[in-house]
Amino acid sequence: MQGALWIGVGAMVALVGVSGLAEWRRGRRRDLDRVGWMPWTFIQIMALLLAIVGAALALKAG
Repeated sequence: MQGALWIGVGAMVALVGVSGLAEWRRGRRRDLDRVGWMPWTFIQIMALLLAIVGAALALKAG
């Protein structure tokens, strides 16, 4: 169980990195009218929250 939780935490941390990079790219776009439709900041915050909760559960399980 603990290993699966750590794998989930790793996946959420990777998603935090990817969504941070995507938001950074969106902020530096050349065409200001092409905003996009993905809420990268919200995805980043939720993934970070899930990573924290998952790490806490993994530490408690171990």
